Amino acid sequence: MRMPRRGLVIQARTRWLLVGLALLFSLVLLMYLLECAPQTDGNGSLPGVVGESVGKEYYQALLQEQEEHYQNRATSLKRQIAQLKQELQEMSDKLKSLQEKKSPKVNGMNYQGTKEQTSNDLLEFLHSQIDKAEVSVGAKLPSEYGVIPFESFTSMKVFQLEMGLTRHPEEKPVRKDKRDELVEVIEAGLEVINNPDEEDGQDEDDGVGDRQLYSENDFVEGYYRTERDKGTQYELFYKKMDGMEYRHVTLFRPFGPLMKVKSETVDISRSIINVIVPLAGRTEAFAQFMQNFRDVCIHQDKRVHLTVVYFGQDGLSEVKSILESVARETDFHNYTLVSLNEEFNRGRGLDMGARAWEKGEVLMFFCDVDVYFTAEFLNSCRLNAEPGKKVFYPVVFSLYNPAIVYANQDIPPPVEQQLVHKKDSGFWRDFGFGMTCQYRTDFLTVGGFDLEVKGWGGEDVHLYRKYLHGDLMVIRTPVPGLFHLWHEKHCADELTPEQYRMCIQSKAMNEASHSHLGMLVFRDEIEAHLRKQAYRTNSEAAG
Repeated sequence: MRMPRRGLVIQARTRWLLVGLALLFSLVLLMYLLECAPQTDGNGSLPGVVGESVGKEYYQALLQEQEEHYQNRATSLKRQIAQLKQELQEMSDKLKSLQEKKSPKVNGMNYQGTKEQTSNDLLEFLHSQIDKAEVSVGAKLPSEYGVIPFESFTSMKVFQLEMGLTRHPEEKPVRKDKRDELVEVIEAGLEVINNPDEEDGQDEDDGVGDRQLYSENDFVEGYYRTERDKGTQYELFYKKMDGMEYRHVTLFRPFGPLMKVKSETVDISRSIINVIVPLAGRTEAFAQFMQNFRDVCIHQDKRVHLTVVYFGQDGLSEVKSILESVARETDFHNYTLVSLNEEFNRGRGLDMGARAWEKGEVLMFFCDVDVYFTAEFLNSCRLNAEPGKKVFYPVVFSLYNPAIVYANQDIPPPVEQQLVHKKDSGFWRDFGFGMTCQYRTDFLTVGGFDLEVKGWGGEDVHLYRKYLHGDLMVIRTPVPGLFHLWHEKHCADELTPEQYRMCIQSKAMNEASHSHLGMLVFRDEIEAHLRKQAYRTNSEAAG
């Protein structure tokens, strides 16, 4: 059943019409009071003013002045109403013209649609824009490049993929129209939540007094993307500070007024995430990973299971020791260690981790040992994956080599201080599809990873394409709480030409920003220039 949509522009015009009617009613009331005013003699005094004689003429003059004021206001409103009627008539004529072109005659007569039919046709067109857009169901796409990614935003910042040479990965909206757009969307979402329709899932017994009202301060995050021939989709999330229930509102602007698609309550209080990490060696990196896991998952979130799939025997005892140490110190026992005595294969490791879970349905987060995430990201993971409907493919912010980024310092700062979204500190890893949140049943239904892929890279793209070719919606957006920490890459000779190319490409992009790489390339030229400058300065001083 189609849910009613709000037209914000029509609402505004309706309010003006009601104001006009109210003013006309006030005018009639004043005229009635004038006619029914009691007769007074010429010496009547105005109450509260001693010794000042004010007669009927004073009241008549006062009422006449008020009457002229309201008549002017009424005339202005009538003019605005007439203008609105003219605009509606012009829109109606345009629609009729289009209809007549498509079907010039019906039973030998020119088609004459009623005003109601015209309004219905307009609404039908706007609704068809929503139906065509990828809002409620996923679209089958030919490749990974066909996805239109979302851009995420909070009440203060926008996190964007397309930067060019002037924009930044994280920035406040500079253009006033963009700021106004996001403010309008947040307020429209609040209007939907605080004044729900019957279809919004609110209990009939809940009165206005019992219902929690939301404000701008309760807005958590949002995503938006534009399909150029249909409109802009907005996914908005609100949450009270002390609650675990999120309110999720989907809005769509079909190149016109915002229209509500749905409004729902999302309870994530019981949503467990199974974090699956494939690993071979890299025990120092795993120790650092577990420090982040302890802070975020054990101390803050407390609704996470950890599955580590370890390849080989080298370093296995150290990994066991790290896990047991964390368990003793935090009383955390929700972890599984799967040991495979074979060559490392990321796809197989994640596949084994998914199948090792024996408690039914669960939300999985495929993670790497070099990834740093926040508690806010875990909630984004829960909000953007839904079994049988959508999978979440966040875009990771990949940090550059700290030895280059912080070359002017004696030592790089701690990892926590490196987690900033700046051009010279990192980039949105929009070519990577390894970090993903999806439900176990969806993963098994599409057939999981291609286990024929060996070594580094490729397996995540194959899985991503399976979802693109299916009916599930793929949510693709940069998220501020997910970072890939820099580590040195080694591209093995055993890789296929395609894998080796991908590995080298990733290695080059991970090293430093365009400007920092340029400084390295032209280092000799820069040093020669500095030597010449120093020589010239010394010569002038000696002379």
